[in-house]
Amino acid sequence: MNLQALQNHQFPSQRFTYSAKDTALYALSVGVGSDPLDTHQLRLVYEKTLQALPTLASVIAMPTPWVRNPAFDVHYAKLLHGEQTLTIHTPLPASAEVQAHYRVIAVDDKGADKGALLHFERAISDAATGEALCTVTSSLFLRADGGCGGFGTPPASAPAAPAHAFSGTPDFTDELTTAVSSALLYRLNGDLNPLHIDPAAATAGGFDRPILHGLCTYGVAGYLLVRTACDHDPMRLRALNVRFKSPVYPGETIRLEAWHGPDGIYFQAVVPKRKQVVLSNGFARIQ
Repeated sequence: MNLQALQNHQFPSQRFTYSAKDTALYALSVGVGSDPLDTHQLRLVYEKTLQALPTLASVIAMPTPWVRNPAFDVHYAKLLHGEQTLTIHTPLPASAEVQAHYRVIAVDDKGADKGALLHFERAISDAATGEALCTVTSSLFLRADGGCGGFGTPPASAPAAPAHAFSGTPDFTDELTTAVSSALLYRLNGDLNPLHIDPAAATAGGFDRPILHGLCTYGVAGYLLVRTACDHDPMRLRALNVRFKSPVYPGETIRLEAWHGPDGIYFQAVVPKRKQVVLSNGFARIQ
């Protein structure tokens, strides 16, 4: 990759408007609405009392696929979405016009044979007042771009998990069975990668059928935390960090396994039928 081009690139800021319809669509796409008589679920999809899920931040003000820019010379076919972090400064409104600022905050070179981690930040604020709403960081694993050098300071890791986390019986669990059409719905949030809808594209990618978006699995985990750890109040979830471990197929059940710690909730997400961890190193801060 062209490290200098990445370091020097200035991303233009972007204004983005999302509506109550976008907020409700996002909630439906991550599994809200299984019981239309549940008042807790209705608050996340009904414009009369609408509240935004915090993980809506993962789909608003998304930039164009900038990493494909030939000037950066990144081996895009070898790129994986490694981690996602979210910090909520002020709960997201149900609808708003926002301003987003983008930057590559660091490239962490692991070595010629080990790839590199690129940390990309999206800072979202209210366009009218300038009030900071949230900061989203995506860590991209560039498997074929190690040995090119690095710059910047990678974002701080989540607080260390207590000794009992990720082993033994979880302090609490929750689960959600995704719809077989979940990827078809989630892609309407803006991620139109054919890997999630086109069987031929999925086969070319090494899968026997289309897979669920990683950020949809992330959204499901966020929703499960809202209805358990936050007692159905989305305003209480103030940070959510995960590492993407393995894909989910639409129609599979995602189970959250969580442990309480002094700094927040530590969790992983698994597909019980395959005994497969799909999200690891999970951390949530609850207010």
